Amino acid sequence: MNLAHWLARSATLDPKRPALFEGLTPVADYGTFLAKAAAMAGALRARGIEPGDRVALFMSNCTDYLVAFYAIWIAGAAVVPVNAKLHAREAAWILEASGAKLCFVTAKLNAAIEPDTPAPLVTNGTPAWAAMCAAEPMDIVHRDAGDLAWLFYTFGTTGRPKGVQMTHGMLEAMSLAYFADVDPVLPEDAALYAAPLSHAAGIYNMMHVLKGARHVCPPSGGFDADEVLDLAGELGSVSMFMAPTMLRRFTDRARARGDRADGIRTIVYAGGPMYNADIIDAVDWFGPKFAQVYGPGECPMSITALSRADVADRSHPRWRERLGSVGRAQSVVEVKIGDAEGRDLPPGEVGEIMVRGATVMPGYWENPEATAKTLVKGWLMTGEVGRLDADGYLTLTDRSKDMIISGGSNIYPREVEEVLLERADVHEVSVVGKPDPEWGEIVVAFVVPAAGATLDEAALDTHCRENIARFKRPKLYLAIDELPKNNYGKVLKTDLRQRLEKGTE
Repeated sequence: MNLAHWLARSATLDPKRPALFEGLTPVADYGTFLAKAAAMAGALRARGIEPGDRVALFMSNCTDYLVAFYAIWIAGAAVVPVNAKLHAREAAWILEASGAKLCFVTAKLNAAIEPDTPAPLVTNGTPAWAAMCAAEPMDIVHRDAGDLAWLFYTFGTTGRPKGVQMTHGMLEAMSLAYFADVDPVLPEDAALYAAPLSHAAGIYNMMHVLKGARHVCPPSGGFDADEVLDLAGELGSVSMFMAPTMLRRFTDRARARGDRADGIRTIVYAGGPMYNADIIDAVDWFGPKFAQVYGPGECPMSITALSRADVADRSHPRWRERLGSVGRAQSVVEVKIGDAEGRDLPPGEVGEIMVRGATVMPGYWENPEATAKTLVKGWLMTGEVGRLDADGYLTLTDRSKDMIISGGSNIYPREVEEVLLERADVHEVSVVGKPDPEWGEIVVAFVVPAAGATLDEAALDTHCRENIARFKRPKLYLAIDELPKNNYGKVLKTDLRQRLEKGTE
């Protein structure tokens, strides 16, 4: 089934229901949303876009993004979302690699990408865009469950990004699992898109369309804690996605304002390690508003979920352990821990996280070698390391490439980071390995001190010796004003390792 039918159903049920908002300003009801998308789809067909073709979106967050998104699906084509924060040459590379036949852009990005793009551009706010929204509408093209819906390019630490193929069936299963395992969506909800629509925030639009919820793009086009707090207070029943680093900043700002964010109903967090200290602080301030999901693009947002009840629980004997996990397997997948040969490991043993089920990708776009390495005997080899407990809770240790081997012993940076973050004088920390001729690697902690604090190496070392094995504690503590992060808020450990190698720490 083409997931654009969900938009059509909501528009048919209540065409006057408010749908799209720029900040607090309504710009389209569901009837208008569907009409514009169907007209734009007709214009795409007139331009030669056929079912199965790829159409890119290199756009900042705005309501036009969602109109173009559903127009592409109505026409039977696949969406290629490109993060608006990428360099124009990176974006152009994705357009070429995906074979995109057209690219929708926002005005500020047009001039940057135009010299490099291999695809025709259509810019929002222009007469060409308006003409497409007023073209002869077309009916929704049928798509099978295995047909490509979303082509997502993952940027790793080395080499060119890989195109993850997401099908209509995958995204349907992910959306229904959201209702079952993460959070119900209410018609009165407002989905607030403060993180890039090209990624996790945008992939959650479908369930909100199905339920006829509001879709709100902040006027800033991005994440600003004050703006989110102000909008939530006016909108009410806000549901949104945040990366852990966003949530840390959001909590800090809300505390400074004395704002409990009563207008927010749900925050789903994912996309990086959420440290216990940070989520405990958030729950203490905001209350039980949080759920966590885990799942890279190859199994989007749908490997495990940590429920609102689990995040807020403080009564279970192992609540801290569970809070440090990413939850239990979602309804549509199987999860196991495997050894180097993919054989099952018992509860408590650390190994590679493996998953199979309805939300696992069929493969990478035009990359059979990478597909063969990642999909093995029906299982997705995530490349991430973790353990399952006897109750099915999955705890991530680190990506295998982040594990430190010192003196023949495996050290997982997150474990050390969790301990250091227990101290009030530590605001952020990232632990990496540094090559060492005697030990192979030594543990190095890059520490962002809390406001007004200074780095106290002796105190940090004492705290580590009191809480973790001596061989795990850092041999070197380095103060840093700010951790390097990518466009999605993830700490760039590769950058930190390079600083160590170059002696620029």
